Amino acid sequence: MSDTSDSEPISGTTRRGGRNRHRVAAADALPNPTYLRLRNPYPPIASLSEDEVEAIHLTSLQLLEETGMRVLHEEARAIYAKAGAKVDEGTMMVRLDRGLVMEMVAKAPPRVGLDCRNPSRNLDLGGNALAFATVGGPPNVTDLDRGKRPGTLADFVNIVRLAQSFDVVSVISAAIEPLDVDPQLRHLDTTLVQLTESDKFPFVYARGRAVTAQAFELLRIGRGLSEAEFASRVCCFGVINTNSPLQLDRPMSRGIIDFATAGQLLVITPFTLAGAMAPVSLAGALVLQNAEALAGIALAQMVRPGAPVLYGGFTSNVDMKSGAPAFGTPEYVKAAFASGQLARKYDLPWRSSATNASNAPDAQAAYETQMSLWGAVMGGANLVLHGAGWLEGGLTASYEKFIIDVEMLQMFAEMFRPLKIDTAELALAAIQAVGPGGHFFGTQHTLERYKGAFYAPLVSDWTNFGAWTAAGSLDAAERANRIWKRTLAEFASPPMDAGRREAMEDYVARRKTEGGASLEE
Repeated sequence: MSDTSDSEPISGTTRRGGRNRHRVAAADALPNPTYLRLRNPYPPIASLSEDEVEAIHLTSLQLLEETGMRVLHEEARAIYAKAGAKVDEGTMMVRLDRGLVMEMVAKAPPRVGLDCRNPSRNLDLGGNALAFATVGGPPNVTDLDRGKRPGTLADFVNIVRLAQSFDVVSVISAAIEPLDVDPQLRHLDTTLVQLTESDKFPFVYARGRAVTAQAFELLRIGRGLSEAEFASRVCCFGVINTNSPLQLDRPMSRGIIDFATAGQLLVITPFTLAGAMAPVSLAGALVLQNAEALAGIALAQMVRPGAPVLYGGFTSNVDMKSGAPAFGTPEYVKAAFASGQLARKYDLPWRSSATNASNAPDAQAAYETQMSLWGAVMGGANLVLHGAGWLEGGLTASYEKFIIDVEMLQMFAEMFRPLKIDTAELALAAIQAVGPGGHFFGTQHTLERYKGAFYAPLVSDWTNFGAWTAAGSLDAAERANRIWKRTLAEFASPPMDAGRREAMEDYVARRKTEGGASLEE
């Protein structure tokens, strides 16, 4: 960051170039619609031919027909059986006729409207709409001051507050696992934090019926909704990961049933790493991903036709020397492009991710994350999870990386804004007035436009070496360290009805006294 930018206080709505660039959650600050409802104007890249997409599709259906999925939850198997699937209770295998699969998938809506506590933050996923979410689920956190350590509830609060502070991040994911909170109580604290420290679209765990039910009840209390009103709008989302290869466990099966029943968004995502939980060939990994995604989506539609779902793609590769997951690789990008094509074949919104395998907020973390983002953005993703803060292959959330990622996301958001081409912007008169060998710094054309001419950096330092040295020679991570601290220091919670907040806090206290929720069912 330049001297001027680094010394600017980040409070209220920071205006750069006459337009909101980001927001640090002052109660009277209005979100920037340019960053709130992003539209990707570029046509998605199609890396596969129509015949190649069809080959993956048909092979996936053959796999579901002939081999099927092992489904560990008896109620889920019963739902599959009632819809016409062949179920072997002895092996818990569910085989799905291709016609049944396609009949169910066709019931899923092509667009999903997301309803937020602050209506100005409502989103619409589908078509060319694009939303970025926070990192989700790492058990560890790190920053330059304290290093890597187990995540705590205080860290969860901080990540949510950082997410609330920047409008380019419009969805709150699972942030981090607060390991200082009992697992049977964790959902109560994390849901309450999301609903009080943010007015963006929240995440709910799928970790058993009681966990999900209590989180839904908190949402209803916080929003002042009846059960019918809650079920008629999409107020939260959950992530369903299949146990690749070809298995759907009890919590994930339960999650599909409960979210679909309540009409809440399911992001159904196989975790297919080529060479480990999936074939080493990308084509084979995509077949497995597609089959598992379709099986989960079909179950959701069997529970409730029209249940909102996203087709999740999370195919990457492993390092064949160590077996460690690799992200932001060329293979990851190719798989993302293909996943987008598959989602569009079924007319479904698509979830991708912005991931990396670096252990520090360094150059590797940046270029792998940007590679992942190019795969997601140019592949036509509608929701990008892990958009800010992901590190160490998803094992750690980084405060500095969160800020660096926000910079990257804001640059993508600016890239989506159309290039203005008209007579004035073509600047013929300015070019002629300056003539050969001149410069444009002081021309009227420049003076009229300089305040909003270009993107103003959040983290990036665009000064020369001398100015950079005079300012302390801070690298990007060190500048990000200053920004996240300042952002949290000046954070103000979004306004909320005091009665609803008190009712949620009372509900949490009562449930904690009762022992929280069992994770078994």
